[in-house]
Amino acid sequence: MELFEKCIRFTEAREAMAAGYYPYFTPIESTEGTEVVIRGKRLIMVGSNNYLGLTTHPKVKEAAIKAIEKYGTGCTGSRFLNGTLDLHEELEEKLARFMRKDAALVFSTGFQTNQGTISTIVGKDDVVIIDKSDHASIVDACRLAFGQMKRFKHNDMEDLEKILASSDNDSGRLVVVDGVFSMEGDIANLPEIIRLSKEYKSRVMVDDAHSIGVLGENGRGTAEHFGLEDDVDIIMGTFSKSFASIGGFIVADEDVIHYIKHHSRALIFSASMPPPAVATVIAALDIIENEPERRRRLWENTERMRKGFKEMGYDTGESQTPIIPIIIGERMKTFQVWRELFKEGIFVNPAISPSVPPGRDLLRTSYMATHTTAELDRVLEVFEKVGRRMGIIG
Repeated sequence: MELFEKCIRFTEAREAMAAGYYPYFTPIESTEGTEVVIRGKRLIMVGSNNYLGLTTHPKVKEAAIKAIEKYGTGCTGSRFLNGTLDLHEELEEKLARFMRKDAALVFSTGFQTNQGTISTIVGKDDVVIIDKSDHASIVDACRLAFGQMKRFKHNDMEDLEKILASSDNDSGRLVVVDGVFSMEGDIANLPEIIRLSKEYKSRVMVDDAHSIGVLGENGRGTAEHFGLEDDVDIIMGTFSKSFASIGGFIVADEDVIHYIKHHSRALIFSASMPPPAVATVIAALDIIENEPERRRRLWENTERMRKGFKEMGYDTGESQTPIIPIIIGERMKTFQVWRELFKEGIFVNPAISPSVPPGRDLLRTSYMATHTTAELDRVLEVFEKVGRRMGIIG
């Protein structure tokens, strides 16, 4: 086949565009956090990862502006060479203290964080074991690593134990899981993962992209939620959710951070986080630590919506977090419901196979601390109206 033949044959997205069902790459003209404007139409946003609503917080915006005024718009170099600012080191120190680990290291994106950590730590004689529902960045990181990748059934501890038991005892082993799974909003069974990993002498890494700022009494994520902070070897987080910016980080023992810092190609050969992004995260971290009422409001909103959807008869799967899926099942029906919601002024994200298991196509909704009661009531009202009209609920 000629190289570009696959590109010419890919017509599915164009067909969806022509039929008016294409939901992706939608340009947002302006945003106030809980509301967005698209093609002149105002919609309530329930498809964002802006869990604490900090993207429009005055202190966060002010910090970004001041950083541009002091440092300019970018670093134009990698952390390894000319791209480390005192701001980067300040953020790393604050993250390590907040997460109660020895040291932290920040990357330019969350995807790079997983890629640059896992592919560096897992060598040719090592085994990396991941949940089948782990994020794509973890899967791609394992493909780049020279070690062997094995996958266990989603949150299935018996399957995890089988894989651990069958692995070579002389191999280094790393179990990597999402703390909160990004599509269906359920939480990893971290207590059992820790127990099994100790029994089979495996290290544990948790991707807490959707957990930090959300789970735990102080917002430190899944390990704090379960009281297991001392038992997780590497915790990864991103800045594109609760931290209202872009980038990612890991925290771990100082020796581990030092090694990754000097061997990770994703870190060494990428330009560093720009100054306004770093300053944004520092400001957001200060708010996360000092305004716990935001997290309480987020959970109040979450429980209100989960209760409302369930009472209507929607299937919300195993969600335990502010990510609440509305499982439709069939792809075209999912797109049709998405379009009707959009027409009624509600922005959600359709997720279809392979990003979710076959037959579990869904609308991914997620909530913010800053959603008002009136906005949430309107969302429920529209979901009930559309769901009944489309035959999704009775």
